[in-house]
Amino acid sequence: MEHFLEIVGTLTGIVYLWLEYRASIYLWIAGIIMPAIYIIVYYEAGLYADFGINIYYLAAAVYGWLVWKYGGKRRRTDPSGGSRERAEQELPISFMPGRYYVPLLLITTLLFAVIYYILVRFTDSTVPVLDSFTTALSITAMWMLARKYIEQWWVWVAVDVVSAGLYIYKELYFTSILYGVYAIIAIFGAKKWKRLWEEMMI
Repeated sequence: MEHFLEIVGTLTGIVYLWLEYRASIYLWIAGIIMPAIYIIVYYEAGLYADFGINIYYLAAAVYGWLVWKYGGKRRRTDPSGGSRERAEQELPISFMPGRYYVPLLLITTLLFAVIYYILVRFTDSTVPVLDSFTTALSITAMWMLARKYIEQWWVWVAVDVVSAGLYIYKELYFTSILYGVYAIIAIFGAKKWKRLWEEMMI
């Protein structure tokens, strides 16, 4: 059963990544299905931090859908009286403001420390350092994706490379292949989003 769910999760993950590459808002539908599957897979594999983060992913997918759908707003003038009102539009792709870098680094470091402590203190995790690292970085990357920042791709590259090795160690081979593919496509995804941003700026 575990391997069946892993295969289904892998296929859903490929669809998710394809939609993310295309900057399609429908990625969030796959983003709800995939963590629901991996909650079971990771729990049975003893990857408790990954199990926990997939609960976060479920909530983040709903948040991401709402932000992408309604997060980009612009003002327009009412022709009748000149008053201004808010017009909702899909959130545009953008680069992350520089002022966010230091706070995000500090938050990610704090998340790593907290997750590591929980894994060591309250679980029988055999890979607390790597599990904590990928989990903390994934939380940050997911927020960046929800805000549609181009740099989120490079954060995912780091997560995917480390995760691929971790899942090989845990004998989750289908998932390891998925994350290897993620790492490769994430590089192309960053270039794709940059092109989309450049086209938007024209």
